[in-house]
Amino acid sequence: MTVLTVNSLGKCYRLYPSPRARLKEMLTGRKSHTPHWALWDVSFQLKHGECLGIIGDNGAGKSTLLKLIAGSLQPTTGDVQHQGRLTAILELGTGFHPDFNGRDNVFFAGSLMGISRDEIAHRFDEIVAFAELEDAIDRPVGTYSSGMFVRLAFSLITSVEPDILVVDEALSVGDQHFQKKCIDRMDSFRQSGSCTILFCSHSLYHIKQICSRTLWLHHGKVMALGETEAVEAAYENHVRKKNAVHSVQANKGNMDRTATHSPDNDRHGGRLLDVILEGITDDDPPLLVADDLKITVNAWVQNDNKPPHLGILIERSDGVWVSGIGTHLDGLSPVRIDANHWRITLCFPKLPLLSGEYAVSAYLFDSTGLVVYEEWLKCQRFNVISDKNKIGLVELVHEWL
Repeated sequence: MTVLTVNSLGKCYRLYPSPRARLKEMLTGRKSHTPHWALWDVSFQLKHGECLGIIGDNGAGKSTLLKLIAGSLQPTTGDVQHQGRLTAILELGTGFHPDFNGRDNVFFAGSLMGISRDEIAHRFDEIVAFAELEDAIDRPVGTYSSGMFVRLAFSLITSVEPDILVVDEALSVGDQHFQKKCIDRMDSFRQSGSCTILFCSHSLYHIKQICSRTLWLHHGKVMALGETEAVEAAYENHVRKKNAVHSVQANKGNMDRTATHSPDNDRHGGRLLDVILEGITDDDPPLLVADDLKITVNAWVQNDNKPPHLGILIERSDGVWVSGIGTHLDGLSPVRIDANHWRITLCFPKLPLLSGEYAVSAYLFDSTGLVVYEEWLKCQRFNVISDKNKIGLVELVHEWL
């Protein structure tokens, strides 16, 4: 059953060179503005239980689209039709008054969302517990930090599972611990199959993990709409081309052979400790001399009974991905060294890379593989000099028939 229909949606703003020009147009009726289409001719449908990811560069029109769907903006062209309760997490805190305490704001903002006072009262303790604000709920929200503000707003908005949930990048304000709770709650909505989700994020990893379909916007227009894997591949190719000129120079200064950090015991989640490559020389740049490439990753994770997950990405220096591997993707777990220390070693036997310069990135995930605790992008690099007269990235097993 279709629960959300977006028909030829568009939003145009009038840009004036000065306030005087705006006044002149109002008085004379002569056009003094330049039209700017933030969104143009966007159409799609979502069925019950579907999850649609929305990606694109900054200024692509993603937030404009979500605001139009949520009803906080009025479209210039087209319309939006939906069935059931639609809840939007756009500008968190909308409906909150800074002079009221958290308790009063929960009831006030909840009534604006259409939740009855009795229902809020029934769920109040659960809302506060999820936000972890038991000690601050009776303080004015104007004294809250941005993180506390986010926690209370998200907890309220998702306390009642909606029919349609619209989520913008607002969750990036919270700390790792709370981001994990938010993603876990959205994933539970998705797995229940009873909630349709629109999820806008710059994290392509989370889009891939949560969304079955993805919409790519560019300068307000639809560039692609379809299966997430295909759309993300097209978008990544666009980003790669856009950054091709300066990416190598920008990243070379950050490609230290040894990247080591100390764990921060006050930080929620975890930290990468080091990424060690075996089979390379001490030259600058290092040279792969062994047939096998071994990569060992050490991580510190807040005391948890569930093991975290580690991922490794190998890419060419110009940003072309060679291979991305994660313990959660292969159904494995790292080894626990002590209470907070985890380690994994990945071996590529007879690495078939051809001549070129390559970089290694490391990722630390939570126990579900959804939340990224930390990422070290291109933290290690190495060169390959192949004696094989081949062209490309790798030598594939082949035969001539």
